[in-house]
Amino acid sequence: MAELLSVGIDIGTSTTQVIFSRLELENTSGYFSVPHVSIVDKKILYKSDIHFTPLLDASRIDADRVRELVAGEFAKAGYSPADTGTGAVIITGESARKENARLVLERLSGFAGDFVVSTAGPDLEAIIAGKGSGAWQYSLDNDCTVANLDIGGGTANVVQFERGETVAKGCVDVGGRLIRISPDHRVERISPPAALAAREAGVDLKPGQPADPRELRRITDLFARALEELMGLRTPGPLLEALQTPGSTPFRPEHPAERLCFSGGVADQIYHPGGDPFRYGDIGPLLGQSIRESGLFTRRKVLEARETIRATVVGAGTYTTSISGSTISYSPRLFPLKNVPVLKLSAAEQEPVFAGEEAALEERVRWFLDQCGAERMILALPGKADPGYRELQAAAGAIAEALDQALPPGAPVLVVVERDMAKALGQAMESLLRDRREVAALDSIRVEQNDYVDLGRPLMGGMVIPVVVKTLIFG
Repeated sequence: MAELLSVGIDIGTSTTQVIFSRLELENTSGYFSVPHVSIVDKKILYKSDIHFTPLLDASRIDADRVRELVAGEFAKAGYSPADTGTGAVIITGESARKENARLVLERLSGFAGDFVVSTAGPDLEAIIAGKGSGAWQYSLDNDCTVANLDIGGGTANVVQFERGETVAKGCVDVGGRLIRISPDHRVERISPPAALAAREAGVDLKPGQPADPRELRRITDLFARALEELMGLRTPGPLLEALQTPGSTPFRPEHPAERLCFSGGVADQIYHPGGDPFRYGDIGPLLGQSIRESGLFTRRKVLEARETIRATVVGAGTYTTSISGSTISYSPRLFPLKNVPVLKLSAAEQEPVFAGEEAALEERVRWFLDQCGAERMILALPGKADPGYRELQAAAGAIAEALDQALPPGAPVLVVVERDMAKALGQAMESLLRDRREVAALDSIRVEQNDYVDLGRPLMGGMVIPVVVKTLIFG
């Protein structure tokens, strides 16, 4: 048994939160079986207060104040950055598009320990929130399809799980703080997506004018309608296309979800409507009411989320880390590694490699490194179920030769495969490269093109490597 302390930090459009969790790892195989290490338990140890995300102005986050908030929560929880083993710093929603988002991550780098990632991709946020809300686990436990809509201050991140597998993900600019209301109930700020929806609704909305709940409901009703279109309940219109979040994948599942789940700050207003519509200084309660009265509620079975406003931070703290397989080969001095870009080959593209052909692979690796501006990379392969000895040796030779020629001096040869064959592949590459390059070959890791990967220090006596797969929208 081994334990890993995980921290999740979520800097969202509306709120900033911190959470600490303990991940327990255990070898779940029998005495006479190949070791199989799994994360067998996740326990939340500490949840921070929910802080409003501090801003310098409409386009900049107050990075120093965010750092103070996070430092204060570390102190309250009784942990230091050195205690942290894994986790994620997530900048989400409109906050990810602030001018100084990268600076905020730099300010928080001192809290990262060896293995906390900094990431802000809307697709990854959708998956993390869907796991934190409980939608992913429900789809797994009940053998069904569940879509989770995580609706925060600036965006609605959507993911669909089919029996535990992610089948679609995306994000649209629909959120509760796209229109802000002053304490004296006047329109204070209108974000561009809200201005677009206002024009579509025929509402003449200007900063400083009295906030009329009936007029604002026309706007939130349009937002709810766009979400209905996203979920296949209406024919998609031009507004939905205009609200697509930059950098996100279009949400296009093959089949509609059997059940819907809502998380994020607006979810509480969906599940428990009523009260002063401007009590939070925004349109969140009105948006929640619009969604509750839409086809999303009346035409689909709705689950109540296990976590709502905390779904993303819970997901970041407890669901971002996975574990490599145990039949692996590596040089211990390599780790930890952060932000390594992935070049993935399809099953068809890996065939020449298993035939021993290295020229095309070398050319592609050189192109990939040039495109990424990177000095190291991970080559990802599906692998084969039962490769023959000659096939394995041919693949090792092709990969070792191609990467040795294409990579800068001193860069390691890093390979991940989905199939359980990494140890033999890695040992064959090590014998070919000898002392020229360090080698790591890891199995049971599924990645996609354009992903980035963090690899932590070996655990359980060196049997496994902790892994975080992520999608970055900057750097």
